[in-house]
Amino acid sequence: MNVLSKNYSIGLSNIAAIVALSACLIAISGSAQNAFAEPSVYPTGTTIYDPKLAYGTFVVFGAPDHKTHVVDMNGHEVHRWDYAGFPSEILDPAVVAGAKGHVLVQLSTDERPGAGIVPNMPAEFRNRTIAELDWGGKPVWQWGENAPGGAAHQHHDWYRLPNGNTLVLTNALTPVAGFNIPKVLDDVIYEVTPSGSVAWKWAASEHLGEFGFTPEEFALLQKPQTPDYLHVNDMTALGPNHWFAEGDTRFDPDNIMIDSRNANFIVIIDKKTGKIVWRIGPNFPKTKPSSEIPRPVDQLSGQHDAHLIEEGLPGAGNLIVFDNQGEAGYPPVPLGVNSGSRVLEINPVTQQIVWQYSGENSGASGWTFYSSFISDARRLPNGNTFIDEGMNGRFFQITPGGKIVWEYVNPYFASTPVGALLGSTHSDVSSNWVYRAQPVPYDWLPPETPHTENAVVPAAGTNHVDGGN
Repeated sequence: MNVLSKNYSIGLSNIAAIVALSACLIAISGSAQNAFAEPSVYPTGTTIYDPKLAYGTFVVFGAPDHKTHVVDMNGHEVHRWDYAGFPSEILDPAVVAGAKGHVLVQLSTDERPGAGIVPNMPAEFRNRTIAELDWGGKPVWQWGENAPGGAAHQHHDWYRLPNGNTLVLTNALTPVAGFNIPKVLDDVIYEVTPSGSVAWKWAASEHLGEFGFTPEEFALLQKPQTPDYLHVNDMTALGPNHWFAEGDTRFDPDNIMIDSRNANFIVIIDKKTGKIVWRIGPNFPKTKPSSEIPRPVDQLSGQHDAHLIEEGLPGAGNLIVFDNQGEAGYPPVPLGVNSGSRVLEINPVTQQIVWQYSGENSGASGWTFYSSFISDARRLPNGNTFIDEGMNGRFFQITPGGKIVWEYVNPYFASTPVGALLGSTHSDVSSNWVYRAQPVPYDWLPPETPHTENAVVPAAGTNHVDGGN
């Protein structure tokens, strides 16, 4: 985040001004190299839909109004929970004994005086209780009271395991030897049982020597401009995959993939030992941007939602990641003047890009597809890819060739704390941003859940509106 401090002897009571919303907002204040603007008036809801080419799903997302919305392909809200998630996520019925429409959300925030990892942080970062809700909104599992410190402090991700336990990505304010600030905001993973006990723990600060930093980079890491020095924004178990079936033990289904937004790396944690057994970044080949496929992985920056494509889907076993191209790195990596974001599909064994999407693939300028922070991408059964361009609240589906066959703009705007966090005199601004959106199979929700699939074609077959004639 570009809320910087040059005085690292500050007390913890002042850390909030630096940490709040952390580096997921790093590029809102802007890398001047990747400026972004949007019109002041534009349509919301479903703006494009070709039922013949798009893959039909529900979509669930937590919006700035602190509610979790479920919409169909025509943009109709078919369900709502009055809680947000970080992220909101519908659970596969296979891991909840066949129950349909169960969702993970943040149930309560930590409002106790002086409580929380850092005082005065936005609600997303100071949750006290996380919960699994049924379709009617009743909590069927929750965690927070049994968590270390009496609050969950979950952020950015969670994952329900087949054994019924839940992986929870959390923050912990921790002193780390060699750093020039008293405590850093460490990323900690807990495996939590249904009864709320911790069955396994992993802390990033205990593995700093395994992330691939050069001595010069490590020296910069120890002098962070924010206590949120790594900002891990993604955590998922690998799940069944053909690499492991073929004998590559690095890809054990129980192992865990995380990525660091601030440090530009993606790693796999060996669940049994806690060691890093596979890595991309933080250093990449010094190559010029290219559309050649396949090619070695080039410079990621500020990426989100790295995960292996599930078995049974096109590209199964490959890694798919939203490469934001937002400011990040130790030191920050150079970014293109006119570039945008990318979605990359990577063979994790050869570490080559085997498919990519950028704005140019849809016949537009590269900068028309850009989110410097948040966002995600998911492969669909018909080979399409679902994308959440998070900072603009825009979800869309593309064919493998880049044709946009469905598009939706989040209509749920609300006041957000971005202005205050970046030092603006405007403390709150209106936004429709969405951290992560999830395409949900129809059969994951109760069978009576309505949905429509009516084509939506822009007027006169164009994406422009003529206001003068």
